[in-house]
Amino acid sequence: MSQPPGAGVAVPGPPLHHDTPPVRPARRGGRAGHGHPWLTLLAVALGVMMVGLDATVVSIANPAIARDLGADLSGLQWVTNAYLLTIAVTLIPAGKIADRFGRRRTFLAGVVGFAVSSVLIGLSGGLGAVIFWRVVQGFAGALLQPASLAILRNTFPAERLNTAIGVWGGTVGVSIAGGPIVAGLLVENVTWESVFFLNAPLGLIALAVGLWVIRESRDEEAAGSFDLPGVVLLSGGLFALVWGLIKAGEDGFGDTVPLVSFGAAVVLGALFVLNELRAERPLLPMSLFRSVSLSAATGLIVLGFFTMFGTIFFLTLYLQQVHGMSPVDAGVRLLPMTAMFIVASPLAGVLTSRFGPRAPLSLGMAFTAAAMFGLSRVGAEAPYAQLWPWFVLVGLAFGFVMVGGTEAIVGNAPPQLAGVAGGLQQTAAQVGGVLGTAVLGTILSTRVGDVLVGRLTEAGVPASSAGQLQGAGGLVSQGVAPVPPGTPAPAAEAITTGSHLAFMDGFQSALSVAGAVALVAILAALLVRRGQSPVEGAAAL
Repeated sequence: MSQPPGAGVAVPGPPLHHDTPPVRPARRGGRAGHGHPWLTLLAVALGVMMVGLDATVVSIANPAIARDLGADLSGLQWVTNAYLLTIAVTLIPAGKIADRFGRRRTFLAGVVGFAVSSVLIGLSGGLGAVIFWRVVQGFAGALLQPASLAILRNTFPAERLNTAIGVWGGTVGVSIAGGPIVAGLLVENVTWESVFFLNAPLGLIALAVGLWVIRESRDEEAAGSFDLPGVVLLSGGLFALVWGLIKAGEDGFGDTVPLVSFGAAVVLGALFVLNELRAERPLLPMSLFRSVSLSAATGLIVLGFFTMFGTIFFLTLYLQQVHGMSPVDAGVRLLPMTAMFIVASPLAGVLTSRFGPRAPLSLGMAFTAAAMFGLSRVGAEAPYAQLWPWFVLVGLAFGFVMVGGTEAIVGNAPPQLAGVAGGLQQTAAQVGGVLGTAVLGTILSTRVGDVLVGRLTEAGVPASSAGQLQGAGGLVSQGVAPVPPGTPAPAAEAITTGSHLAFMDGFQSALSVAGAVALVAILAALLVRRGQSPVEGAAAL
């Protein structure tokens, strides 16, 4: 994004792909909105805020949902997994839809769909209806996320784009981190349904502002045939991969279902690549990956979200289950992380503008590695003073990786493929988060199973009783002490102590692996360079 300061409209540079036709400049004014960049950013930020909040509020609301709707553990998991599968499978096709039919139109459709489905989740009277509307919500989220990045890519001039992406990333980070506090307050003082109703006013404001200010942009050369075989193969491959990861987190990676799913994902992925190489208008042009920077940034996003999302999940369990905090208390303790999201994203935008995305990406993954190894050394009774400095580093890392990775992927793609590039970035983040939660969860639960009996006996539980509690490893892996009803206080305390020690063994092992993955990601960051493709129709600021 190396355009001279003060340029009102980006000057076309050398094209990234010689076979890609130029994009017609976006229309200013008129029915498509007057295109004010900062108001456009406001509309986009409100849209992605809904998705960011949804990423964390559901986990806080789940216990209340289970009590109210009588859901067992498997059914409750599908409240999250139905959304997760849908959004992972449809992100890249949704980006292509935005490029072909209009990013403004696609974004606003996603906003409406997300807000309406959120309200209908809250009005659902049964678990099946909740899961169905979560699927609809996932599809709507997939529509608005890549379209939001593409709108910024085609609204801001190059010298301001990194700042805009920094604000965009900060909005996502703050909403994700603030979700537990908001959800805790609503669940404790209102109802679990209210956490979904919250999206209605946000959606209405985003829709009103978006209709007014967002200019329409699209790939004018995309009319004609749509790569339906590519959609089917990519969706099937991603479904098989994410399904395998979800089932591996439940049953282990050696189980038949995950192995068959991973095999199907490999086959479908290979067929997808062959199809894209032959298709006249491919869903995901393989020429995108001629850019080493784009390819490295995509891999880094996967690795970065592997470490950070998986870790945040376990930190929440640690604070609530081991330290006994309420959802609100746990959210408050994570405020150093939230505050750093606010600071880190704009700072990353400034660093990216001056030095390119390599600097924030390298720093982000170095901070992540330091935080993972630091947190892997804390104990069950660690005071808060030993935790918050690592929370600060995680917050810095998240902002740096979010902004740097987004700029590297979207900035190294041609403007007419901005929607596809946005979908690629979001898909990489989604798959990385699922992969991290599944792999690190398996490491944690395996370690807990190995040490549980020993830790219980060390804590004073008789060997015979400790052996009987071996089957409760699943609960212990969530930080829960499996104290049978009516257990005398001294025995209950011993079971609690031994269970928490076993959880911490698994916690420490998982975070050590996360730290090692973050170190590997630094190597990928060194391959990333500043994007050189021009910004289409950027408005003067």
